[in-house]
Amino acid sequence: MTARRVASYWMVFSVVLALLIAAPLVLPEFWRQFLTEILIWGLLAMSSDLLVGYAGMVSFGHSAFFGLGIYGAAAALLSITPPNLWLALLFGLMAAAGVAAFVAYFATRLRDIYFAITTLIFSQIFYVIIFTWTEVTGGENGLTFRRPPLAVPGLFSVPFTSETLHWFVLAVVTLSYLLLRRITQSPFGMVLQSIRENEARTRAIGYPIERYKIVAVMLSGLFAGLAGVLYALQNQFAAPSFVFFVVSGETVIYNVIGGIGTLVGPLAGAGFFLLLREGFSRLFTLKYLDPIGLGGLAGMSYLVPVGIIFIAIVIFLPQGLLGFARRWLNR
Repeated sequence: MTARRVASYWMVFSVVLALLIAAPLVLPEFWRQFLTEILIWGLLAMSSDLLVGYAGMVSFGHSAFFGLGIYGAAAALLSITPPNLWLALLFGLMAAAGVAAFVAYFATRLRDIYFAITTLIFSQIFYVIIFTWTEVTGGENGLTFRRPPLAVPGLFSVPFTSETLHWFVLAVVTLSYLLLRRITQSPFGMVLQSIRENEARTRAIGYPIERYKIVAVMLSGLFAGLAGVLYALQNQFAAPSFVFFVVSGETVIYNVIGGIGTLVGPLAGAGFFLLLREGFSRLFTLKYLDPIGLGGLAGMSYLVPVGIIFIAIVIFLPQGLLGFARRWLNR
């Protein structure tokens, strides 16, 4: 990147960050929490982009990493008195990293669609375990817990409000983005992109492909688990639905909408998708569609226009929203 492009990048980054910092001071309560949730799902999408966009490995197992991050945090908050934020982070990251290492050991032996299917199978295995292990996980009823205070031992301790939680999530997501950006631009990230472009040639050069893939899956799972911990802090609830493969599918959709292989694109894609879903779910309500005879499916009818828009993006904007914005700015 030229010096001018680097300066422009950091200028835009600073402006967007300043707007996100100021947002909770002017937004109403609902939109304040909604923006925080977008940041959390954006972090999950960025963690997936490390595999999908840079290593060329489509994963449908991120729901397992995300869900285990939630349940790991829940375990710490329910078993330790008083609830401790940093132990919740530690437990959530350990649970996600452990599952990611287990999945990576087996799944990275396969390629392409076989890798994707294997990660999907593993996510469903963990979903069934969590759903049926009622004594520990609460089964389909899930687990509820108290939100810990934002505290540094010996310095301060303040309860989380919607504003302070937003700023805490924003700080974690920003640091995660900068760290992921550094990883993708490092020699390790260059090797991942080489694997994506031509795995056989990368292997022939002498790189241990399997090791790089395992580390990539573990890093991706770790950041997905971090997103799970943040989600647990916001919603104070853990449920098996967060481990279901649909979460992984939506994560891939965020990547496609925003722009695969860009990191910031998946964050934008998550925001765009969630705003679409929120807007259409308010427009397409049960009272409008009952006469058609959809019955219980009427409540999900908003997915039809969302799906149409997604298909249009795939066809007309194959590089995603960020790719389209780049091309428009470079005209």
